[in-house]
Amino acid sequence: MSFHIVVLAKCVPDTKNITAEAMKEDGTVNRAVLPFIFNPEDLNALEMALKVRGRYGGRVTVITMGLPQAAELLRESLYRGADRVILMTDRRFAGADTLATSYSLARAVETLGDVDLVFRGRQAIDGDTAQVGPQVAEKLGWPQITYVDRVEELTDDTVSARRSLGRGHEIWETSLPVVVTVVGSANEPRPPMAKRLIRYKRASVPSEIEGRVRTRLAGNGKPDPELVRQEVAQAAGRLEERGLLMTEWKIEDINADLARVGQAGSPTRVKEIEFVVIQGTDTQMVEATEEALGKLVHELIEDHTLG
Repeated sequence: MSFHIVVLAKCVPDTKNITAEAMKEDGTVNRAVLPFIFNPEDLNALEMALKVRGRYGGRVTVITMGLPQAAELLRESLYRGADRVILMTDRRFAGADTLATSYSLARAVETLGDVDLVFRGRQAIDGDTAQVGPQVAEKLGWPQITYVDRVEELTDDTVSARRSLGRGHEIWETSLPVVVTVVGSANEPRPPMAKRLIRYKRASVPSEIEGRVRTRLAGNGKPDPELVRQEVAQAAGRLEERGLLMTEWKIEDINADLARVGQAGSPTRVKEIEFVVIQGTDTQMVEATEEALGKLVHELIEDHTLG
C-alpha cells in the first residue's frame, strides 16, 4: 500500500529576536514585524514522515497556514524531501486561535481526501498550547497518538507508535487514518539537500508572484488590475511547466464555514498582557560534599523543583 502522509507545519516567530512591536494592542501577535522560522517540533514531524515514507512507501504533503511569507517554510520542506506543499493563505484566516486553526486545518485534510496519517509537532513555540494536533483529530473524528518519538510498525490498517512519557515509554496501536503529534526528541531533522535546493529555490505560490508583479509595476503608478492578472497568470504558467508552482488555497478551496475561521471563529480573547521578569531573591551556598549535595537534592524534590 502507498501511504499518503500529511505534515501540518507552522511558521513561528523567532523567539530569540522578539521586539517591543511583537504584540498588537488587542493581544494578538504582530506577525508582520517578526522574523519567522520553521516550528522546531514540526521539523521533527516532517522528518518522521519522511522516514515512514522511506520505510513503507508513499508520499508526503506539507500544509501550512499563514501569510505569503510562509511559502519559505514550504520551500524548506521541498528541500528536505516533501513531495507536495500547500499554503493556506487568506486574510480571513487572520486572528485564528487554536479552535479556528484546527478547524481550518481539518478542512484542508478533508479536502485532500485520501490521507492515511497526519503528523504535527507536539506544540508550537509561539503558543505552547499543544492543542491544535488533538483538536484536528477531534474535528476529523480520527484516533490520535500524542507525544510520539518513534513509529514502530505500519500496516494497511493500523499503526503502532511509541509515546515518550519523560520517565518511560508506552506503545500504542490504533487504526488508520490517525493524527500523530511528535516530540522534539524523536529524531534529528535532516538538512536541506543541495540538489533539491537548486531545483526548488525558485518555487513560488501565486500570492508571492502577485506581490513581485505589483512591486515591479508600481513604478508606473497604480498597476492596472487586468495587467497584473495577466502577468501573474503568465508567470504562474511558466513555473507550473517546470514543476515549481506551489499550491495555494483560499477559504473557498477548503469549503470552510466563514463563521468558524479566523477571528470570527475564535472565542479566545486576551484580557491582559503582563511582562514578568523573574529575579532571584535568595542564594544558598552548598558545600561540595556528598552529604550537603544529598540534602540539596532532597529539598528540591520536597518543593517539586525536581521530580
